[in-house]
This record gives sequence, structure tokens and C-alpha cells, in this order.
Amino acid sequence: MRCVFVQFRCTPGKTYEVANAIWDREVVSEMYSTSGEYDLMAKVYIPEDQDVGQFLNAALFDIPGISRTLTTMTFRTF
Repeated sequence: MRCVFVQFRCTPGKTYEVANAIWDREVVSEMYSTSGEYDLMAKVYIPEDQDVGQFLNAALFDIPGISRTLTTMTFRTF
């Protein structure tokens, strides 16, 4: 499994709805509300045989209320 972090910018007033919708899909292992340019951050494990972009698009990015995302790939755990 490959670990990626995904940050979500939500439409104003929709952060809790987006967070609940993300969590209900049972794709993320952890999720946090954050300060700054993005409203939420999620830790996602992608199966090795899956394309990261396709997986995230199919699993999460169609949720209403998401206005922008930022995905950070990880390489090594220390």
C-alpha cells in the first residue's frame, strides 16, 4: 500500500458535510480539520496495483462541496 495525504478545500459552509461524506466512503485511514488554505486533510492508503489519480478520482473527488484538492505522495516512513 502507498500512503498519500490529500488536502481538501471545501465550498464555504460545506466542510462538515464533505468530511462526513469522505468518512462514510471508508477510504481514508485518518482525517483532520486544518487551518490555512485547505479545510481537511486525509491519510489514504492506495493499493500498489492501483493508479493514484484514478483511485482518488473514483473514490473521493466526486463528492459535492469539494472545490479543490492537493495530493502529496509519500516515499519513506521514518
